[in-house]
Amino acid sequence: MRAIKVLLVDDQELMRQGLRKMLEIEDGIEVAGEAADGEEALQVAAACRPDVALVDARMPRMDGVELISHLSARHPGVAAIVLSTFDEDDYIFGALRGGAVGYLLKDCTPEELVDSVRRAGRGETVLASPVAARLVAELRRTPPAPAPPTGPAMSRDRGRLSAREAQVAMLIAAGASNREIAARLRITEGTVKNHVSSLLRKYGLRDRTRLALHLQNPPDS
Repeated sequence: MRAIKVLLVDDQELMRQGLRKMLEIEDGIEVAGEAADGEEALQVAAACRPDVALVDARMPRMDGVELISHLSARHPGVAAIVLSTFDEDDYIFGALRGGAVGYLLKDCTPEELVDSVRRAGRGETVLASPVAARLVAELRRTPPAPAPPTGPAMSRDRGRLSAREAQVAMLIAAGASNREIAARLRITEGTVKNHVSSLLRKYGLRDRTRLALHLQNPPDS
């Protein structure tokens, strides 16, 4: 099985060295490159083709949010996770809207970080508990959409969802992980991933994070 290639992006060399030492001892994970800011990260990403990028939020020349937007456009196969000391809304929502698949705080445990890298490498979304709570609170403040994902307008624009796809879509909108969806619907995680892929195609979206945000607050029909 191919190792997950990770790009470390942080302006503090000590932080990069610590992350490298932490990840290099893990089976199936390879640190493929490092960068001290966003501009350097784009160059390194083009050379090393990482699967996952661990990105600091605040950096000189180009911060993490801007970097993630560029990565999404130039290297859509890279799953970007913000690793930051800041849980401010501008960084959280900016990163997620830009295409990040996760947002972790630097006080997370080594085990949480490694698990997040593996999950991101599998295409899953990873959010620290305080960040997830902030996201849910923001979504609750947003006026509810007039129709569920299976409504007529959504069906007309994106293609009709099957009954199972509609169930998966509603659970994704509620913030459930693939494992939780599998347990709830009594299907395998592989089947859940297949439904997620189908939903992404039908909604014309690039990643699971954007799908969850879209399902929570679909655009006006």
